[in-house]
Amino acid sequence: MARKPLMLTLAKWHIWLGWVVGVPIAMWLATGLLMVARPIEEVRGDHLRREAPAQPLVVEGSTLAGAEANLKEMRVVMQQGRAVAVLTTLDGAVSRVDFASGTPLPPLDAAAAQALVAARITDGDKVAKVTLFPADKAPFDFRRPLAVWQVALEDGTNVYVGRDTGEIEAVRTRWWRAFDFAWGLHIMDLSEREDTSHPILIIFAALSLMGALIGCVLMFRRRKARVTTP
Repeated sequence: MARKPLMLTLAKWHIWLGWVVGVPIAMWLATGLLMVARPIEEVRGDHLRREAPAQPLVVEGSTLAGAEANLKEMRVVMQQGRAVAVLTTLDGAVSRVDFASGTPLPPLDAAAAQALVAARITDGDKVAKVTLFPADKAPFDFRRPLAVWQVALEDGTNVYVGRDTGEIEAVRTRWWRAFDFAWGLHIMDLSEREDTSHPILIIFAALSLMGALIGCVLMFRRRKARVTTP
């Protein structure tokens, strides 16, 4: 007889917890389904990238004259058949120089960014708009402190070209943006979409776990058939 009140109490708690966590659980399931509906490579737009032919890096007598004293990082890449050093300083400033001579290279203009996208992205010649964003005002779907050209294609894809790097920094398809929004809902962080450990998420996860555990306990409750007499 002592078990009946306990089971009834657990049943009531299970019902109330179901009301509290029902919406988040449905949201997690729906957003989780959306995020796994396509391969991650397609979400990231990797299937749109065209592989550039490999080029041997041949440099003679590189001096990098004028390189900043507070240099943090240097990447050497091949751009338009020549070796280019992409320099990043400790304060985050980015610039390009010719690797062989050290001659500074100018930032990319809109036409150069558009030409790079046309050459390296499938259907990259179908451009709707080209917009420059400074490093401190990066678009939300880019979220990196880097000055970029946003080359918006007709199919809704945004290709981001570094103004000072001369490289394609990101490809954001419409599906990527849907995935990003779903991820923000999934982790309950729509502002930055990076915090996967915050109080609201932890509380609802704990309540969901509690409700699931109580439900498991209730499965062992014996149900007696009610006999009705006329």
